[in-house]
Amino acid sequence: MSTVALVVHEHRPEAAALAREAATWLRDRHHDVRLPKTDAETVGLPEYGCPPEQLAEGLDLAVTLGGDGTILRAVSLVSRKGVPLLGVNLGRLGYLADLEPEGLTEALERVTSGDFAIEERMMLSVAIQRAGQPPMLSALGGDLWALNEAVIERPAAGHTVHVAVQVEGRFWTTYSADGLIVATPTGSTAYSFSAGGPIVSPNVRALIMTPVSAHISFDRSLVVDASDTVRIEVADRPATLVLDGRETTVLQRGDAILCTEAPGSARFVAFGPRDFYGILKSKFGVADR
Repeated sequence: MSTVALVVHEHRPEAAALAREAATWLRDRHHDVRLPKTDAETVGLPEYGCPPEQLAEGLDLAVTLGGDGTILRAVSLVSRKGVPLLGVNLGRLGYLADLEPEGLTEALERVTSGDFAIEERMMLSVAIQRAGQPPMLSALGGDLWALNEAVIERPAAGHTVHVAVQVEGRFWTTYSADGLIVATPTGSTAYSFSAGGPIVSPNVRALIMTPVSAHISFDRSLVVDASDTVRIEVADRPATLVLDGRETTVLQRGDAILCTEAPGSARFVAFGPRDFYGILKSKFGVADR
């Protein structure tokens, strides 16, 4: 018997319907089912609701029903416990959620019988250092983790952020920009790419630092080793820290974040090699010849 969590896109009726079908299939085969409490109420399965902070306890698998955004939410809920994720794509072609809905039953059969492999993706660890204080860990008992990126950005239109950057303790430069992104290779196809950053294979372990609309002469991305520590300090007016699209905190002058590779990975169910370059070609309409 396995314990399976379903994480559901709240605005897609087809995701709710598929969640109910999956829950019935799993329960008929004597597997335990959980959903984050709000997801359970939204899709009409309140009996399976679970406080989000307890979702990963003793969990064998998390199934996401939505798209890459739903996967990012699931990663934040279960990645610290090493729970594997199976992403079902209910929107446009995604980089992470590539299983189509009609394949879910077969996929569940294979996973619950142990017929699958694991693909690991590097994650980003972010520690907050308040002005004049040592690094502060999050209230949940550890560094903040992100699969795609950490962003320090302006909290309101009409202003820029000014941030001083060190790499491995050595001063690099001060950026004046709309924001500064520190992305993983997985996140290189997300916000970092839209800001002009490079696409990096997920097999590479690196940090990609990309300014957003920089007002300095050096406005290109900088790629550093994943084990390096990137320290970004707010030089004057407040800035907002956003992790994987979720606003986390406001940083005041003198506050800093320290970014490096997280000690754990996001773990994804795989039934064969993921065709990263094929997905890229489909997303961007790259011709075969």
